[in-house]
Amino acid sequence: MTLKIKSLEEKILKHKNLYYQGKPEISDFEYDAIEDELRTIDPENEILQIVGEKIFSQDKIEHETKMLSLNKTYKLEELLKWSDEKDVLSTFKIDGSSCSIIYAEGILQLAKTRGDGRFGENISSKVAFIPHVPKVIKNKKSLEVRGEVYCTEENFVKLSVKMESMGFDKPTSQRNIVAGLLGRKENIELCKYLSFQAFELISEKIECKLESEKFLLLQSIGFETPEFNINKSKEDLSERLEETKIFMTEGDYLIDGLVLSYNDLSLHDKLGETAHHPRYKMAFKFQGDTKKTKINSISWQVSRNGYLTPVANVEPVELSGAMVSRVTLHNYGIVKQNNLKIGDEIEIVRSGEVIPKFLNVSIASNNDFIKPEVCPSCKKEVYEEEIRLVCKNSICPDKVRDEILNFIQKVGIEDLSTKRLEEMIRLGFVREISNLYELSRDQLMSMEKVKDKLADKILINIENSKQSKLATVLAALGISGGAINKCEKIVQNGYNTIDKVIELTADDLQQIESFAEKSANDFVNSLQSKLPTIVKLRSYGFSFEPELAQDNDSNIAGLKFCITGTLSMKRSELQKLVKTNAGILQSGVSKDTDYLVTNDTESTSSKFIKAQTLNIPIINEESFLKLIGL
Repeated sequence: MTLKIKSLEEKILKHKNLYYQGKPEISDFEYDAIEDELRTIDPENEILQIVGEKIFSQDKIEHETKMLSLNKTYKLEELLKWSDEKDVLSTFKIDGSSCSIIYAEGILQLAKTRGDGRFGENISSKVAFIPHVPKVIKNKKSLEVRGEVYCTEENFVKLSVKMESMGFDKPTSQRNIVAGLLGRKENIELCKYLSFQAFELISEKIECKLESEKFLLLQSIGFETPEFNINKSKEDLSERLEETKIFMTEGDYLIDGLVLSYNDLSLHDKLGETAHHPRYKMAFKFQGDTKKTKINSISWQVSRNGYLTPVANVEPVELSGAMVSRVTLHNYGIVKQNNLKIGDEIEIVRSGEVIPKFLNVSIASNNDFIKPEVCPSCKKEVYEEEIRLVCKNSICPDKVRDEILNFIQKVGIEDLSTKRLEEMIRLGFVREISNLYELSRDQLMSMEKVKDKLADKILINIENSKQSKLATVLAALGISGGAINKCEKIVQNGYNTIDKVIELTADDLQQIESFAEKSANDFVNSLQSKLPTIVKLRSYGFSFEPELAQDNDSNIAGLKFCITGTLSMKRSELQKLVKTNAGILQSGVSKDTDYLVTNDTESTSSKFIKAQTLNIPIINEESFLKLIGL
């Protein structure tokens, strides 16, 4: 048994150090299995208490507060048991390198890696080049900000080109290059291709009662943060995990799961930490399985936004219990950067039920790299824009089909299959979403296998779709970042008519949970491009009804409320009262806020102080209830 323990200890140390050097030899799941085996045999083993990497640099700096690792699970049942029906804040788990940044009176003084959790390596000179790290923050207090350094797909491709032009080896992956650049002694200006998102704020002078308030405070002093959601139920968590799977496949940077934290900070103080991890946080990861296979061909598909998406047709291989023969290659930039071609042996990964994707090239073939010059659907010229190939033909059949098909599926028009839609497009009956509401019975009857009964049924289904709820229609329009849960939050926050939605600004959206600056801007810009379709749908009788019944004659209709601090009733109940009385909920205080609701008469919270600074009325629950007539 002693020999077994020693063997496991050596494996853990070896693979932990390789991981933090950006040179992992095994998957996260395989590494966790080794730790679990040692934990079963020797649960008190000191090796299990090591956080991060062993540092051999001489420039080691101690963390005032230890940077711990996270406890993790791969099972939803275990996550639900841990969450225990509490409000849980969730963010994507960025796959990069954690670091700590120290500010003295608002000026960046020091940055260091997580290291072994107790000591980190000084990376101040490198972090100074990262655009997303402010050198001076709006808050002039002394504080520590922790977050993740990572590399986006777009910057990874740019960085690869730059490094090759400088005579360096081509980097192998987004994650590995982060560790590589942070460990470099020269050419540190390459760190300008890295990004940073903050997830923790440490300061004795800043008081927050909720984890979500910390994120809003970080944003207010100039940091980008991960988008966060507050999950209140099993359904919320399940939906959030589905979003995570989508981002793992389609997102523009690497994530390997979710980080979850109790939103109530008093629980953080109460539960505390072990030597290895905080008890109030949990990481959910998808079991990863990697294999090597060979590319038989590369096909390109056109999405509804015109992007050409590459898919490798590979020799079938079993991954995570499923036979895989098709693998996403992300985008043109990744294909070009890796010189992917027929005959290459590649390593692929499938995490849980996530779509299998390309990791790296194991053995390159001697075949030629082929760049598509025309769209595979319409045969028009395609254009190279950053890391993507784009078809700009507004009537490209595949673009039109996917956009309309997305709408049909979201609003629930039954009996309009992909095949029937393609026939309608081919016959010239449908060119855009609004044409669905111009279809005649004669047109339908002229189609293959459509008789009287089916034609009437399709027309009835099309007519019924006009009663689709507002959030459903917004999601169906294919707005950037407009998944159904995001659209529902917009409606629930008081933007409950199509006119209110059209007038939304990016600043308005950033007051709604889960919208950060970039996603808010993307949503608004995309929404504006959909206005002609919205106008046509309205002319055809769309009702755009909100999901929630609201009292639009209420005393607070259209007024904006932020809720914080001490309350006697449940926060969720108070939020519901705002919504059902047609008020608008805000997650933070802005110049447009009408009332801050709290029972606190004095507070050092950022929301309370900001409300005082902006002369926004601060009312207690009793005054709020009188305001709505209760």
